[in-house]
Amino acid sequence: MKKKILFITTRNPYSGRYSGDVIRSAKIINLLKKKYSLDILYLNKERNISHKKKLISFNSPNLFLKLKFCIISLFKLKPLQMGLFYSGEMKTYLNDNANSYDCLFFNHIRSVQYLPKNYYGETIIEMGDLYSENYNQTFKSLNFLNPIKYIYFFESFLVKRLEEEIFNKFDKVILFSKNEIKKVDIKFKHKIFLIGESVERVKNYYSFSKKNYRILFVGNLNYLPNFLACRNFIKNTIPKLKKEITNFKFCIIGDINKTRKRLLSSNSNVEVLGSIKNLKNYVKTAFCGIANLEIATGVQGKVLTYMSHGLPVICSDKVSKNFGKSVLSYDKDYEIIEKIISLKTNKSKSNQFSRKSLKFVKNLTWKQVSKNYLKLIKL
Repeated sequence: MKKKILFITTRNPYSGRYSGDVIRSAKIINLLKKKYSLDILYLNKERNISHKKKLISFNSPNLFLKLKFCIISLFKLKPLQMGLFYSGEMKTYLNDNANSYDCLFFNHIRSVQYLPKNYYGETIIEMGDLYSENYNQTFKSLNFLNPIKYIYFFESFLVKRLEEEIFNKFDKVILFSKNEIKKVDIKFKHKIFLIGESVERVKNYYSFSKKNYRILFVGNLNYLPNFLACRNFIKNTIPKLKKEITNFKFCIIGDINKTRKRLLSSNSNVEVLGSIKNLKNYVKTAFCGIANLEIATGVQGKVLTYMSHGLPVICSDKVSKNFGKSVLSYDKDYEIIEKIISLKTNKSKSNQFSRKSLKFVKNLTWKQVSKNYLKLIKL
């Protein structure tokens, strides 16, 4: 008899949203359902609630309920994000039905609030990154007059406590990066499994030409670190870069709300394109991809995306730690300008880092990485 697994996520894996956690969860679901008896439990923003075989979904809370649940989370000293993704109906369903499954597979730390107290099967969570450190970096990067700064400060402590609970309670914890695993207390190392980020396929669409004019930034712009990286590039880098090269566009691709799109679109050297699944035509007119994040933990999927298309990549020192000498790294603001100019004008250097990108990513296709999930569940 096939092992029966329930996959639990707080975002709709079928939404088509261009966000790393949604894309990855959909891939895991498609993989596991081929080998096991798999049901999927998730929150759905749509009004229709699915109770079909294999798919069980409940409505996401409205704004009023989210506020209420966030206040309750604070009183319980739980992270705010628990309140943002809480559903009493989903909690009840899992409490009543969990023990009909051999394994509960949780996606992201905010889903752990649905772990029943009296479940006796195997528990797996894909944590991905250590979010407490990410929130602490966000706190440090925001202006002291910004009230959100202090929310992130408080949230970093609450998430740190939650991470400790996860390491204690769960049987298996998945992290994306060796550098993240090094930060975990040695007593939990036997529970930690490395399953890295992946790309769908590797195909080189990049070809050096002095006519190439795009600098690509790919990512979910509703995620604050990505938005801040783009805003800082537009504010601090573009004015200086314009003095050195005239023909360029900072091309931003990914989910973005209307407010943030307006904030980023005012500069004539910027194009904000929203979600685009096929990057081929944009890569062909680009000369580099950048990951200029100052708030970063784990492996940045955007870097692997650039690499999978053969693009040379420029990363901040915080991002480059996971990519070694396969990317151009910078520390100071003036250095990123130097790197951009070199890739725009120097064919030899551009081709060198294009080759490095392809070499780094060639063993990180989903077909290869996905095998680690099947091994993990068999253990």
